[in-house]
Amino acid sequence: QLSGSAFTCPRSTNKRSWLYRILPSVSHKPFESTDQGHVTHNWDEVDPDPNQLRWKPFEIPKASQKKVDFVSGLHTLCGAGDIKSNNGLAIHIFLCNTSMGDRCFYNSDGDFLIVPQKGKLLIYTEFGKMLVQPNEICVIQRGMRFSVDVFEETRGYILEVYGVHFELPDLGPIGANGLANPRDFLIPVAWYEDRQVPGGYTVINKYQGKLFAAKQNVSPFNVVAWHGNYTPYKYNLENFMVINAVAFDHADPSIFTVLTAKSLRPGVAIADFVIFPPRWGVADKTFRPPYYHRNCMSEFMGLIKGHYEAKEGGFLPGGGSLHSAMTPHGPDANCFEKASKANLVPERIADGTMAFMFESSLSMAVTKWGLKTSNCLDDNYYKCWEPLKSHFTSNSR
Repeated sequence: QLSGSAFTCPRSTNKRSWLYRILPSVSHKPFESTDQGHVTHNWDEVDPDPNQLRWKPFEIPKASQKKVDFVSGLHTLCGAGDIKSNNGLAIHIFLCNTSMGDRCFYNSDGDFLIVPQKGKLLIYTEFGKMLVQPNEICVIQRGMRFSVDVFEETRGYILEVYGVHFELPDLGPIGANGLANPRDFLIPVAWYEDRQVPGGYTVINKYQGKLFAAKQNVSPFNVVAWHGNYTPYKYNLENFMVINAVAFDHADPSIFTVLTAKSLRPGVAIADFVIFPPRWGVADKTFRPPYYHRNCMSEFMGLIKGHYEAKEGGFLPGGGSLHSAMTPHGPDANCFEKASKANLVPERIADGTMAFMFESSLSMAVTKWGLKTSNCLDDNYYKCWEPLKSHFTSNSR
């Protein structure tokens, strides 16, 4: 049995699955510390930085120069909280160019929400296989072993949450249907391999933020059948049912929430996964792009494809931005001028685009890799707001 919750949790939140396998997963040599790469949970590596931060597309290593798989290509960008007390989150970037082969990974610390941006992922899990392509997401929950095959130089984003699981947000007055509907989430069917790998299969475990490796003689994907409600799953972002303002003003961006990881405070999330998909803009007497904002939450944004409406210039697919708690942010000067003069007729927004946001109630710290080693930080980000000018006249009505 694989338990994703305490035995005594209420039935509505009790998560467990029974896996019928050829050999039990305990059949391995002892775990030993292994190369940590760029994975960290040390949120005090560098001093805090409240500035608006933006990263150019993170560079994928060339396979001809160095082979890097999913695990060795993990890079922690930012995070907050404490792994040992099961409270917090981390944001990682994965940059890889080769398949994992006879290696698998599992996370004792939390759930991985994986957002591929370039290149598809063929993910082998103990529950079966999933093919996850850009504009899809998948969630590998805590403790589940998986291996990743790639077919080209591949890049993406990961939101990791400690101690809680992702779930669909409550809909309130929206009603029974809307946003991400349960019917569109897919889970694997059982698939197994009865394969001997004498002393050559490596199981990598992330435990208390550190990586450990153990050897075993058989494939870990030897589960012939399973049943339960604790599984990996995937979702196609095109299936999101968009809801928007159809008269005037802005609806809060929480209407774009796909999944949430709740905290103990009602209505406050450890992390939300939010998308900004293609949709119609029809609001009248309204500045339609995202408004200028200071937020008690931390907002990390990424771009899977296309051009984000509020910053069509420097915010590029495969890059990202972080606007920390109470740091002001909003559309760049070009977007402001264009939208302020636009004729407010119904128009399509974000066609061919998919931007997303990892939002958290925690104040996130950026790692040394994010600020320095990656060499992708855009030092000129602040300049996108410098051309903003006053249009105020004191005698206008």
